[in-house]
Amino acid sequence: MTALTVPQTALVANPWSLIPPLGHLDAYISAVNRMPMLTLEEEQACARALKNDNDLEAAGKLVMSHLRLVVSVSRQYLGYGLPHADLIQEGNVGLMKAVRRFDPELGVRLVSYALHWIKAEIHEYILRNWRMVKVATTKAQRKLFFNLRSLKQSLRARAADGAHRDTLTQDQIDVVARELDVKREEVMEMEARMAGGDVVLDPNPHDDGEEAFGPIAYLADADHEPTAMIESRQRDALMTDGLTQALEALDARSRRIVEERWLKVNDDGSGGMTLHDLAAEYNVSAERIRQIEVAAMKKMKAALATFA
Repeated sequence: MTALTVPQTALVANPWSLIPPLGHLDAYISAVNRMPMLTLEEEQACARALKNDNDLEAAGKLVMSHLRLVVSVSRQYLGYGLPHADLIQEGNVGLMKAVRRFDPELGVRLVSYALHWIKAEIHEYILRNWRMVKVATTKAQRKLFFNLRSLKQSLRARAADGAHRDTLTQDQIDVVARELDVKREEVMEMEARMAGGDVVLDPNPHDDGEEAFGPIAYLADADHEPTAMIESRQRDALMTDGLTQALEALDARSRRIVEERWLKVNDDGSGGMTLHDLAAEYNVSAERIRQIEVAAMKKMKAALATFA
């Protein structure tokens, strides 16, 4: 049994040779519209042959007889600014998935079963390519994305003032939320995503060699940059554990001199003892205190290098 008025040898060898490439869109659409539809008996016979015997010839008949359905469905999504040929291509992928999974014993025609698969592939393609950044990731968001676009067009068409606004009014948001049975906050969030555009974070330099200014110049967070975070942790460790270890390497007098000269801060904001104060306490010259301080600092520097 055959449903196509074409030589069977050609169909078996390469069924797609009967259809011109999508690069010639008008010729492609004209060709698929001339493909004969299968009767219920022919469709079930081909589906059983595919399911039971993995008959690829039968699969080709099922696919090609429904290519016009893909063209019809794809026209509903031309408003997204994506090439019609690409929409048809993705819809054809959905059709082939439907043919592979179709069970003739379900009691439904392939056209009804395939409709879901065709739309699902086209939806996924639109969400991947409509914007550089996906506007919808969850199943609920994807459903809201497509329903919102459709409702917005109908709301604008019946607007009382005849104005065509790019965004919904507060009253329209309430209407959409009620009709789609979602929260108005979800409608507002999706509306904001759809209204926004893609921005290149790091644009290429201009043709004249000048650096292009992009969001990357002011969005970078230096506080959480990995290298800066590692350096910050190392600095904190040196100022606590490292400093404690370096002070413990000094004798009591050298340690007190360093603490008084560099680490002590009084309540009034002033520092510790001066060289002359320490010289008077230890009954030595101020120069000697300075020498002890220099030697202690060198010893601490070596201890900190070992700690790091």
